[in-house]
Amino acid sequence: MTLARTLALALALTGLTVLASPAVQAAPLKIQITQGVIEPLPYALPPFLAAGQAASQAAAEITQVINSDLTGTGLFRQIDPTAYISKVSSFDAPVKYADWKAINAQALVTGEVSVQGSRVTVKFRLFDVFSGAPMGQGLQFAGPVSAVRRMAHKVADAVYSRITGETGYFDSRVVYVSESGPKALRKMRLAIMDYDGANTSYLTNDASIVLAPRFSPDGKNVIFVSYQSGFPHVYLLNLATLQEQRLDDQPGTMTFAPRFSPDGRSAVYSLERNGNTDLYVRNLASGQTTQLTNDPSIDTAPSYSPDGSKIVFESDRSGEQQIYVMPASGGAATRISFGPGKYATPVWSPRGDLIAFTKQDQGRFYIGVMRPDGSGERLLTASFLDEGPTWSPNGRVIMFTRENAGADSMPFLYSVDISGRNLKRVPTPTGASDAAWGPEQN
Repeated sequence: MTLARTLALALALTGLTVLASPAVQAAPLKIQITQGVIEPLPYALPPFLAAGQAASQAAAEITQVINSDLTGTGLFRQIDPTAYISKVSSFDAPVKYADWKAINAQALVTGEVSVQGSRVTVKFRLFDVFSGAPMGQGLQFAGPVSAVRRMAHKVADAVYSRITGETGYFDSRVVYVSESGPKALRKMRLAIMDYDGANTSYLTNDASIVLAPRFSPDGKNVIFVSYQSGFPHVYLLNLATLQEQRLDDQPGTMTFAPRFSPDGRSAVYSLERNGNTDLYVRNLASGQTTQLTNDPSIDTAPSYSPDGSKIVFESDRSGEQQIYVMPASGGAATRISFGPGKYATPVWSPRGDLIAFTKQDQGRFYIGVMRPDGSGERLLTASFLDEGPTWSPNGRVIMFTRENAGADSMPFLYSVDISGRNLKRVPTPTGASDAAWGPEQN
């Protein structure tokens, strides 16, 4: 633990109302996240109080979601509630810090939930047990009953941010390819879910193969590849209306591997014509398309740096798949991958400090990270098939596709943090692949 000031909260919710946002004071509790092994911080989370019988179910669900969010990071460990000495019976009651110290709780989260008609209100406080002081004066949200899980995620994001000093990622969504059926007759459709696998819904039917969905920076649109014409082409999907628009219109071409620019105004993708594949960028408002690479090789899987100044992509121009970086406007590309094996699907971290990638070497697949200049390569996972990394909004966690050997195998989504710890499967109702993590919701 290190001494650090707590962070002020700036939480805005779509459909949720911030009813109070008091001033935040300094407090010493903080997790310092490094590449080494981290001992999870023990915290206490008494069941959120229900202000009336109507709030009982919502209070129980909010408590469960907060606990799942925090413990799921591997950075926090909930102390068994049966060990609690103090029983929280009133949200405004003084905290008996000695009782929480006695069970070695370092942080304490308390809350209360009320329901009036179809509206839910949740308020919470976070306490630094060993300094004997609140970390701020709490926060309160209100919203529809359907937003209970979102409110819980927002509370967990606030706790995570105050203790780690980093932004949270719990109130975010993931778009992916849902897969079902045998391999020879695999059905695919686009699906969207909360980051933890809850609230899955489907965006397309399974009449055509779909691939490579990617969120727009504002989370309102998805760009993806569909074979509905018989050949791969890039489409834009509005998440509010589910209306699709085909982006490319050049006869005799195929387009794939799309991704938005950081400002959301353009999309970069691969275009194949006459056996040659290059990178193109399209202005989404005007439709103007500009060719970025011109090389007798396969250039694909582009990803912008967060500031929009550069693009990382994969190319076999050296004889096998490797990773290159070039200016976002095109021009000379610099190879940055030089380890053994092949490198593919590079994705720039939202922080700009790392590039995640898929690596294939000696019959094994890996998810790894390296700095933008190619230095500091670290492999985080290894299996029969690991591929397609995508970053959490805060750049702390990577989600990817894993598939085991076997004729009947099915791909599933997994996540791992950037130190290589906390590898776990993300629950989905069907097989799942090609995930893209969206921004924190507003």
